[in-house]
Amino acid sequence: MKILITGGAGFVGSSLAIALKTNYPVYEIFCLDNLKRKGSELNVARLAQAGITFVHGDIRNKEDFDSLPAVNTVIEASAEPSVLAGLDGTPDYLINTNLFGTVNCLNYALKHRAGFIFLSTSRVYPIKTIETLNFAETETRFVLTDEQPVKGVSSKGIAEDFPLDGARSLYGTTKLASELIIQEYNEFYGLKTIINRCGVITGPWQMGKVDQGVMVLWIAKHYWEQQLGYFGYGGTGKQTRDMLHIADLYRLIDWQLHNLEAINGEILNAGGGLTSSTSLQELTQICQEVTGKTIPIKQVAETRTADIRMYITDNTKVTRLTGWAPQIGVRQIVEDITDWLDKNNKALEPILK
Repeated sequence: MKILITGGAGFVGSSLAIALKTNYPVYEIFCLDNLKRKGSELNVARLAQAGITFVHGDIRNKEDFDSLPAVNTVIEASAEPSVLAGLDGTPDYLINTNLFGTVNCLNYALKHRAGFIFLSTSRVYPIKTIETLNFAETETRFVLTDEQPVKGVSSKGIAEDFPLDGARSLYGTTKLASELIIQEYNEFYGLKTIINRCGVITGPWQMGKVDQGVMVLWIAKHYWEQQLGYFGYGGTGKQTRDMLHIADLYRLIDWQLHNLEAINGEILNAGGGLTSSTSLQELTQICQEVTGKTIPIKQVAETRTADIRMYITDNTKVTRLTGWAPQIGVRQIVEDITDWLDKNNKALEPILK
């Protein structure tokens, strides 16, 4: 099997590539990346060491696909992943990458009749609708209740039939637009496709920032004893997310890669779910226990642009169709990332501190 992974030097792309090559040494894997994200350059050596072919290119440029060989499957993991992208200036890079770049990837897949696995995002669901959901407040987090004003949501989380009307951030919009185009390629060109709407993905080798990669950011700030803040919703740190370990995502992609026919055309929510969810307040407690360090955390009541109170993935559909369910909980995620920081301290300090 030959596989192209776009965004292949990023956190998700490189992690999937290395795991696939480890488990299937005879597979030929090509990773395409423009190395824009700080820290992605560290993954180029890791890919080479694993026997993976790295190609320095940009999905925005059709010409960069010309030198690539035919493959059996494309895993589209490239993106400008910040939910704040384009909100403080021009959205050109965001749109050209997340939308037009996906079209270039689709045309490349179509040329070679390759399968197409797309990593989308839970951010396709509208902000205002999520913010008006019924919730309860516990001592440490916000939780969804079963009685809700719209379909596709319960105490288990948000499902694929959640309403899509409304604004969702320019980032979420570019990913949803890509989803719609992928469905057209599936229906009218016969391209075999799967769309995964992922929650928060995390794990070792993620270069966490304030607007993307919050789990690694939170752990790194504890690790190097720097300040953090609870921003929004009264400054209590009760906003809640589910966390999907990259190893759990790999197991899903591995299954899809080898069973694409069985779920061709499906759109699947894939996240940590309720069992692998945490509020910032709860995450702080775990970080203190794992790192042995306590840091100052300021409280800012004002809610930031495009933030949401909570997001939990309802994995019912993906589990029913594939048998997959996440296995790694929040504490193990914190332990894995802390161990990674220990082992790569010198290389990571200039990036994450």
